[in-house]
Amino acid sequence: MRRGSRLRTGLAIGAVISVAGLTGCSNPGDLTFQNETSSDVTVWTGEEELEVSAWGGVSVLGAGCSDGDVTVTFASGQTIVVAGPVCPDRAVVVYDGRVALERP
Repeated sequence: MRRGSRLRTGLAIGAVISVAGLTGCSNPGDLTFQNETSSDVTVWTGEEELEVSAWGGVSVLGAGCSDGDVTVTFASGQTIVVAGPVCPDRAVVVYDGRVALERP
């Protein structure tokens, strides 16, 4: 392999690594929802409707902050609105009859 060809190959590999590194750093974070109840709940993020199983959890990878409020609907029909936006530094944790924002 000639020196010029090796240099171009090295520069190309360096550019790919740099772009991959920047992409990893720009991840807006994951929205996390945790259900600590014995029934499934429905979560509306303003963009997506999610079913969160009893005693389960869901993360929306790379979602960043919600566009606005997050609405949790219990199996009983009770609805609780969490003032938004909700961001990845807090998890939405569902308990019997209440919802909390907690550190994930």
